[in-house]
Amino acid sequence: MSLFRLDASIRGEQSVSRAVADTAEAAWVRTHPSGLVVRRDLAASPVPVDAWPAAVSAGFVPADQHTEAQVQAAALAATYADELVAAEAYLFAVPLYNYGVSQHVKSWSDLLLTDRRLAPGQESPLRGRPAALIVTRGGGYGPGTPRDGWDHATPYYRRFFGDMLGLDLHVSEVELTLAEITPAMEPLRDLARQSLEAGHTSAGKHGELLAQHALGKAA
Repeated sequence: MSLFRLDASIRGEQSVSRAVADTAEAAWVRTHPSGLVVRRDLAASPVPVDAWPAAVSAGFVPADQHTEAQVQAAALAATYADELVAAEAYLFAVPLYNYGVSQHVKSWSDLLLTDRRLAPGQESPLRGRPAALIVTRGGGYGPGTPRDGWDHATPYYRRFFGDMLGLDLHVSEVELTLAEITPAMEPLRDLARQSLEAGHTSAGKHGELLAQHALGKAA
């Protein structure tokens, strides 16, 4: 039984999404010590910018006429899909960047959907499997805040992972992650710490839930 973990933050060791995902992964390992963790780091290994158009265009010509770029793009899409299909549970650590979806995540999800197993309109082979989604936001986007309604990433993440891939999604959200390093946000630091603590607590519970599901399936 394996847990597939996806990271996308470009902040390396300073990444809050990675730190919160570490909490979820640690809970998985404690609960399911023999379970495997398969990682895909989109910041360290970004999707090639030409992969998606090459994979899409390949669908309009016979296989024996594919260019080398189309062959490579299709192979990469299959690799990404294989990683998901082979896993029992999922952990996605994804940030909000410039009010939208991380370009690394969008490139990955677009290429995934070119694989026939995960193509729109097909019954997802992942349907019903559990997933922990960790979303981090540098500012505050709740009701009544100046940026209320500006988070265009979280709805996409919920739609893609939950509705399109059919995963049983458990979401942990952390806001104000830039408060500690932004002087203008100093008054919000207490709220930021509360949000972070709640995010770690939620992620830990979700990591344990994923492991329990995997153990139940193995029994």
